[in-house]
Amino acid sequence: MTDYGIDISSWQGTNIDWPAVRGHNISFCSVKVTEATGYVNPAATAQVDGARGVGIATGGYHYAHPGDVSGQVNHFIAQLNARGLLGSGSLWPMLDMEHHTFGDPNAFVAEFIRLFRERTGRREIAVYANQHWFTRRLRPNEWADDRVALWCAQYNGDPGRVDFAHPRLALHQHSQEGNVHGFPGKVDRNVTMAGWSIGSLILDGAPAPGPAPQPAPPSAPSGWVDYTIRWGDTLSGIAARTGTSVAELARVNGIANPDRIQAGAVIRVPAGGGGGGGGGERYQIQPGDTLSALAVRWGTSVAAIAARNGIANPDFIRAGDWLTRP
Repeated sequence: MTDYGIDISSWQGTNIDWPAVRGHNISFCSVKVTEATGYVNPAATAQVDGARGVGIATGGYHYAHPGDVSGQVNHFIAQLNARGLLGSGSLWPMLDMEHHTFGDPNAFVAEFIRLFRERTGRREIAVYANQHWFTRRLRPNEWADDRVALWCAQYNGDPGRVDFAHPRLALHQHSQEGNVHGFPGKVDRNVTMAGWSIGSLILDGAPAPGPAPQPAPPSAPSGWVDYTIRWGDTLSGIAARTGTSVAELARVNGIANPDRIQAGAVIRVPAGGGGGGGGGERYQIQPGDTLSALAVRWGTSVAAIAARNGIANPDFIRAGDWLTRP
């Protein structure tokens, strides 16, 4: 069953006939709540109250800017809490990634998700971007685990048909000029993707779809150990620092597509090459990495990483170079 919804911002104002909206088969609504570290949608409270008041599953979204991830997370959480949008029955919070000044946005997304979860106790979050971003700029396999939903904008007027495939793709924004009863002007229109429903995209709702069952991988060779995939890892990078090949890692772990690995998943790697997790592992710097973000991820300090790797200027690291974890 397909569910139909909308997303709105201050552009829609407060002159909305919410019973008419609900009567037009709209079952979910994401309201822009915050942007950057200071902006709050002045219509957000009225919009949230109006949508919830007629039984529409309502959530809030944050329009991200490059820069202060921690400050943006705190700003978003405060405004969600002020409107009860982290309570049961709310639509999953959404991170809107479309600001034109982002370089490589993946480190920002990964850190936003991590901090949001740490500070709210909620693991569910949706990440919104357009089809170009999802196919050319974002790498969801680095940060989209089983409690992240992807929300793709592709204005083709064909609800549910998106030129981007991913098991976590849950929502399609198919029009930015939709006509919905109760709105005096145009509004963004959205639908759930096949296999998804709004029941699985509300907090404390039905379980979200999980990955399809996978056949058991072949037995690992003697001397291999468990390794938990981290944000930014690639199978080629893991192979290089553990002294094996991508093909062998894929064979041993039953990985059908070596370009798709999931942060948080556990695989088997050769012992002595970085699988044990206590330090000394080699890590290839990814676009968007900073020493401060790596220090948080590894539970160490910028100074310790810099000292271990002979880095004179901690603010200057280059994607593609290798680090040794303290």
